[in-house]
Amino acid sequence: MALVITQQNLTVASLVGFISLGGIAVRNGILLVTHYFHLMQEEGEEFSQAMIMRGSLERLAPVLMTAITAGIGLMPLVLGGQEPGREILYPVATVILGGLITSTFCEFLIHPGLFWKFSGKDAAYLAKLESEEDEFGIK
Repeated sequence: MALVITQQNLTVASLVGFISLGGIAVRNGILLVTHYFHLMQEEGEEFSQAMIMRGSLERLAPVLMTAITAGIGLMPLVLGGQEPGREILYPVATVILGGLITSTFCEFLIHPGLFWKFSGKDAAYLAKLESEEDEFGIK
C-alpha cells in the first residue's frame, strides 16, 4: 500500500524491505504468542479472553516502542526520498515504514483474535503438558 500511495514501483530494493518487514512482523508475533504461553505456564493463567487481553497489553509497549523508534529513524528517508542518492533507500524505507504501521495494528487487533479462535486451546494444552513435565523433573 505504501508503494502505491507514494507512486513507486516494486523494485528489488523494495523487496528487500519486504523481507526485513517480514522478519520484524514474525518476531513480534512469536513474542506475543510466547508471552501467552508464559502467562499460562508460569503464572497459572487460564486460557481466556482476559489472559489474551492481559498478554496483548503487556506486549503493547515494547512493540510500539520498537515500531516508533524504527519509524523515527526511517522518516527522513521517506520524506526526503526524491533527493539524489536515495534512490535505493527510499523504496526500502517506504515499505518498512508502511508495513510497520500495518503490522503493528494487525499485531494487536487481528492476531489475538486468530489465536483465540484457532490456536488457543492447543496452546493451553501444551502449556499444561509442559508444566506437568516440570513438576516431575522431566524435560
